[in-house]
Amino acid sequence: MMKRRKFDKAFKLEVVKRSLGETTVKALSEELGINKSVIFRWRTAYLETGEQLSFPGQGNESLSEEHKEIRNLKKALEEKELELEILKKAINIFSKKDRVSTNSYK
Repeated sequence: MMKRRKFDKAFKLEVVKRSLGETTVKALSEELGINKSVIFRWRTAYLETGEQLSFPGQGNESLSEEHKEIRNLKKALEEKELELEILKKAINIFSKKDRVSTNSYK
């Protein structure tokens, strides 16, 4: 089994820039021993996010401040919706107890 190779951001950027300019993906793939699909994936990431946000490394998301705020707000909204659902269930449970007749004095 082959050990998975890791490439740093600078190397990926260099490969992408070369693939967009002076050489083909096939030639780069053969020269560097990297699968063509990997190079195409790197190119897509680069073209979609730009140089600054592409290839953050270690599985960390590369988000702008606006995207980070949106993610945090969505998380807070989900938590509040869950709290609201719990409160609704609690109100329902307690209101049912109040409706039960206790006519045991007959």
